Amino acid sequence: MRLPVLIALSGLTLAMAACNTTGPGMGLSAASTGAPVPVEGYDWFLHQDGDEARLAYGLEESDDLRIGLDCRKNSGRLALSALAPEGAAHEIHLESGGDTERYPAEAEPSEVNDGLFLTAEAKAGDPVFQRFRRLGWLAVWQADERHPYAPHPGSAERVERFFAFCG
Repeated sequence: MRLPVLIALSGLTLAMAACNTTGPGMGLSAASTGAPVPVEGYDWFLHQDGDEARLAYGLEESDDLRIGLDCRKNSGRLALSALAPEGAAHEIHLESGGDTERYPAEAEPSEVNDGLFLTAEAKAGDPVFQRFRRLGWLAVWQADERHPYAPHPGSAERVERFFAFCG
Protein backbone atom coordinates (compact mmCIF):
# COMPACT_ATOMS: atom_id res chain seq x y z
CA MET A 1 0.00 0.00 0.00
CA ARG A 2 2.93 2.34 0.58
CA LEU A 3 4.26 1.83 -2.98
CA PRO A 4 1.21 3.35 -4.77
CA VAL A 5 1.34 6.37 -2.44
CA LEU A 6 5.06 6.87 -3.15
CA ILE A 7 4.48 6.54 -6.91
CA ALA A 8 1.63 9.06 -6.77
CA LEU A 9 3.70 11.52 -4.70
CA SER A 10 6.72 11.26 -7.01
CA GLY A 11 4.44 11.85 -10.01
CA LEU A 12 2.97 14.92 -8.33
CA THR A 13 6.45 16.21 -7.46
CA LEU A 14 7.59 15.80 -11.09
CA ALA A 15 4.47 17.55 -12.38
CA MET A 16 4.97 20.48 -9.99
CA ALA A 17 8.64 20.75 -10.95
CA ALA A 18 7.69 20.86 -14.63
CA CYS A 19 5.16 23.63 -13.95
CA ASN A 20 7.74 25.66 -12.03
CA THR A 21 10.34 25.50 -14.80
CA THR A 22 8.04 26.31 -17.69
CA GLY A 23 5.44 28.63 -16.22
CA PRO A 24 5.23 32.41 -16.34
CA GLY A 25 6.96 32.77 -12.99
CA MET A 26 10.48 32.39 -14.40
CA GLY A 27 13.09 34.43 -12.64
CA LEU A 28 14.90 37.40 -14.11
CA SER A 29 18.01 35.38 -14.99
CA ALA A 30 15.98 32.89 -17.04
CA ALA A 31 14.13 35.69 -18.82
CA SER A 32 17.26 37.62 -19.73
CA THR A 33 19.17 34.68 -21.23
CA GLY A 34 16.40 32.92 -23.17
CA ALA A 35 15.68 33.75 -26.78
CA PRO A 36 12.30 35.46 -27.16
CA VAL A 37 9.65 34.34 -29.62
CA PRO A 38 8.30 36.52 -32.45
CA VAL A 39 5.08 38.47 -31.89
CA GLU A 40 2.40 38.26 -34.56
CA GLY A 41 2.45 41.35 -36.80
CA TYR A 42 5.63 42.83 -35.29
CA ASP A 43 9.02 42.35 -36.92
CA TRP A 44 12.35 43.93 -37.79
CA PHE A 45 12.14 46.06 -40.96
CA LEU A 46 15.10 47.44 -42.92
CA HIS A 47 14.84 50.58 -45.04
CA GLN A 48 17.80 51.85 -47.08
CA ASP A 49 17.91 55.13 -48.96
CA GLY A 50 21.26 56.06 -50.47
CA ASP A 51 23.80 56.41 -47.67
CA GLU A 52 21.17 56.13 -44.90
CA ALA A 53 19.62 53.02 -43.36
CA ARG A 54 17.03 52.33 -40.68
CA LEU A 55 16.35 49.09 -38.84
CA ALA A 56 13.07 49.36 -36.95
CA TYR A 57 10.99 46.99 -34.86
CA GLY A 58 7.27 47.52 -35.03
CA LEU A 59 4.26 47.08 -37.27
CA GLU A 60 5.03 47.48 -40.96
CA GLU A 61 3.73 50.68 -42.57
CA SER A 62 2.57 52.18 -39.27
CA ASP A 63 3.63 54.60 -36.54
CA ASP A 64 3.80 51.71 -34.06
CA LEU A 65 7.58 51.75 -33.57
CA ARG A 66 9.13 50.07 -30.53
CA ILE A 67 12.77 50.85 -31.33
CA GLY A 68 14.62 52.28 -34.30
CA LEU A 69 18.30 52.22 -35.22
CA ASP A 70 19.56 54.63 -37.89
CA CYS A 71 23.00 55.00 -39.46
CA ARG A 72 25.02 56.43 -42.31
CA LYS A 73 26.85 53.93 -44.51
CA ASN A 74 30.18 52.74 -43.02
CA SER A 75 29.97 55.26 -40.16
CA GLY A 76 29.99 52.74 -37.29
CA ARG A 77 27.62 55.09 -35.41
CA LEU A 78 23.97 54.51 -34.58
CA ALA A 79 21.15 56.88 -33.70
CA LEU A 80 18.68 55.09 -31.40
CA SER A 81 15.04 56.00 -30.90
CA ALA A 82 12.51 54.35 -28.59
CA LEU A 83 9.28 55.00 -26.74
CA ALA A 84 9.06 55.03 -22.95
CA PRO A 85 6.30 55.67 -20.44
CA GLU A 86 5.93 59.13 -18.89
CA GLY A 87 8.33 59.51 -15.99
CA ALA A 88 10.75 56.81 -17.24
CA ALA A 89 14.50 57.21 -16.91
CA HIS A 90 16.07 59.17 -19.74
CA GLU A 91 18.04 56.22 -21.06
CA ILE A 92 17.68 53.42 -23.56
CA HIS A 93 18.59 50.19 -21.77
CA LEU A 94 19.25 47.35 -24.25
CA GLU A 95 19.95 43.65 -23.89
CA SER A 96 20.72 40.82 -26.27
CA GLY A 97 21.63 37.35 -25.09
CA GLY A 98 22.77 38.60 -21.68
CA ASP A 99 24.88 41.54 -22.93
CA THR A 100 23.40 44.84 -21.75
CA GLU A 101 24.14 48.50 -22.25
CA ARG A 102 22.53 51.74 -21.10
CA TYR A 103 22.60 54.77 -23.37
CA PRO A 104 21.83 58.23 -21.92
CA ALA A 105 18.94 59.65 -23.92
CA GLU A 106 17.26 62.92 -24.66
CA ALA A 107 13.52 62.81 -24.02
CA GLU A 108 10.60 64.73 -25.44
CA PRO A 109 6.86 64.15 -25.31
CA SER A 110 5.79 61.53 -27.83
CA GLU A 111 3.42 62.60 -30.58
CA VAL A 112 2.21 59.00 -30.95
CA ASN A 113 1.32 58.05 -27.36
CA ASP A 114 1.15 59.49 -23.84
CA GLY A 115 4.78 58.68 -23.06
CA LEU A 116 8.21 59.89 -24.09
CA PHE A 117 10.20 59.68 -27.29
CA LEU A 118 13.83 58.87 -26.42
CA THR A 119 16.87 59.41 -28.65
CA ALA A 120 20.45 58.35 -28.01
CA GLU A 121 23.72 57.64 -29.82
CA ALA A 122 25.75 54.44 -29.81
CA LYS A 123 28.57 52.62 -31.59
CA ALA A 124 27.61 49.78 -33.92
CA GLY A 125 30.52 47.77 -32.48
CA ASP A 126 29.25 47.85 -28.87
CA PRO A 127 28.96 44.30 -27.44
CA VAL A 128 25.15 44.45 -27.13
CA PHE A 129 24.87 45.21 -30.87
CA GLN A 130 27.39 42.54 -31.84
CA ARG A 131 25.33 39.99 -29.88
CA PHE A 132 22.13 41.35 -31.50
CA ARG A 133 23.81 40.93 -34.88
CA ARG A 134 24.56 37.25 -34.10
CA LEU A 135 21.28 36.35 -32.40
CA GLY A 136 18.82 38.54 -34.33
CA TRP A 137 16.87 39.71 -31.26
CA LEU A 138 17.09 42.68 -28.94
CA ALA A 139 15.26 43.57 -25.73
CA VAL A 140 14.52 47.00 -24.31
CA TRP A 141 14.35 47.28 -20.51
CA GLN A 142 12.05 49.85 -18.92
CA ALA A 143 12.49 49.84 -15.15
CA ASP A 144 12.29 46.11 -14.35
CA GLU A 145 10.23 45.14 -17.42
CA ARG A 146 11.90 43.40 -20.35
CA HIS A 147 10.38 43.99 -23.80
CA PRO A 148 11.96 41.49 -26.22
CA TYR A 149 11.86 42.05 -29.97
CA ALA A 150 12.43 38.87 -31.98
CA PRO A 151 12.40 38.44 -35.76
CA HIS A 152 10.07 36.14 -37.64
CA PRO A 153 11.67 33.34 -39.67
CA GLY A 154 13.33 34.81 -42.74
CA SER A 155 13.68 38.36 -41.42
CA ALA A 156 16.70 37.91 -39.11
CA GLU A 157 19.02 38.51 -42.08
CA ARG A 158 17.82 42.13 -42.13
CA VAL A 159 19.74 42.69 -38.88
CA GLU A 160 22.98 41.44 -40.43
CA ARG A 161 22.44 43.51 -43.59
CA PHE A 162 21.91 46.64 -41.47
CA PHE A 163 25.11 46.21 -39.48
CA ALA A 164 27.12 45.31 -42.61
CA PHE A 165 25.84 48.57 -44.17
CA CYS A 166 26.64 50.66 -41.08
CA GLY A 167 30.18 49.34 -40.75
